[in-house]
Amino acid sequence: MKLTILGGGGFRVPLVHEAVATAATGLTVDEVALHDVDPERLATISAVIEEQGARLAAEGRAVALPRLVATTDLREAVTGADFVFSAVRVGGAEARTVDERVALGLGLLGQETIGPGGLAYALRTIPVALEIARTIAELAPGAWTINFTNPAGIVTEAMRSVLGDRVVGICDTPIGLVRRVGRLLGADLVAGERGAEVDYVGLNHLGWLRSVRLEGTERLPGLLADDAALEEIEEARLIGKDWVRADGALPNEYLFYYLHTADAIERITGAATTRGEFLAKQQGDFYLAAAEADGRGPEARAAESCCTSPLDLWRETLHEREATYMAESRDEERREEDVAGGGYQEVAMRLMTALATGRPERMILDVGNIGAGREDAPASERIVPELPADCVLEVLCEVDGEGVHPLPIGPVEMGRLGMMSTLRAAERRILEAATTGSREAAWQGFSTHPLVSSPELGRRLLEGYEAGHPQIAALLSGR
Repeated sequence: MKLTILGGGGFRVPLVHEAVATAATGLTVDEVALHDVDPERLATISAVIEEQGARLAAEGRAVALPRLVATTDLREAVTGADFVFSAVRVGGAEARTVDERVALGLGLLGQETIGPGGLAYALRTIPVALEIARTIAELAPGAWTINFTNPAGIVTEAMRSVLGDRVVGICDTPIGLVRRVGRLLGADLVAGERGAEVDYVGLNHLGWLRSVRLEGTERLPGLLADDAALEEIEEARLIGKDWVRADGALPNEYLFYYLHTADAIERITGAATTRGEFLAKQQGDFYLAAAEADGRGPEARAAESCCTSPLDLWRETLHEREATYMAESRDEERREEDVAGGGYQEVAMRLMTALATGRPERMILDVGNIGAGREDAPASERIVPELPADCVLEVLCEVDGEGVHPLPIGPVEMGRLGMMSTLRAAERRILEAATTGSREAAWQGFSTHPLVSSPELGRRLLEGYEAGHPQIAALLSGR
């Protein structure tokens, strides 16, 4: 079985390799092909992975190391793939800093996936994602594509126009929320222990856990009424216990940026650097230091108990990165149990294993409101009848050898539906701009985002992003 990882020089790729090598889900992968447009970063991550494999073996871990191939040729990487993990970052961390600073300069939220920064990220990413989708359709038509590329909802929606149901978006934040609740209730809610039924609905980075039933009994109201229980749920601490109790649901942690926008902007502008600037320097330092590490082979380094190596540098950098995640939303250091709550690589591996082996799994995924090719079916057959058939939603699904099957949810309340539809409408204007080069569509997308809501600010955002991103300027000028 061949797994292709696009964005293979990305910092978090060794997490995927470790999950594959240890066969944590019982699936054996014969080949991992890493693709990246940056050969130096690709070489560094390849070195980390090679040392990681040797270290795992030296520690006596049971490993099944796949053959590793690294290439800057997209067609070579994709050809013959059974699964494609797409985790590209167009423009790198440096482009993210532009996304943040343009918005902050106008008094708006500067965050990677939320607000105008997320729209700018989508605008320069969608053309690349569509080219990837077309390459997969040509060279690996039977492959399943698992999209990690942010903003995952609208990028997955774009890729579905080429790949249909064989592309699925993933995010680890919803599953982290469900697991925290499950720990309190003493049940694995995702696995369906004790007859668990979970109702989670939304868009990527805009969702809510609205119901948890165990053995036929609704348990969420009891948790919401219990301050001690809410103290153990990271999302309740971030958003506010009184709010989640009044709302009757537990929100995805990214709702912080919608519900506490002014506070988020104040905290971000009050920090020495934005998150993008922090990561650009941190990861830039890592790649530079790793490239300068000694040239001994991974076997020699694995045998030593204390030496600076690409893997050691990577582990140190990873811990700092995870501990400072969404730091602007917290008044305390992130708790270890929240840092160690799994990650997108685990979700991806479980998804891949279920599709490959047919062993059923339940997970929260980004999927079409109705299956591809069924867009003309009655609205009543959609997951959320009020939204377009091809809209990508984030809901609990069952996955098996036949594909991905969304599970039923309850009717979506007007307030949540309004937030979802307003956000996706703005994102769809950005999608239109990305595919047609329409500057007017881009202006409308920025102007109508719920955290902007201003044609004048929308115009100034567009001008700022055109000035800061050559890709956007070229796209919208017809070049």
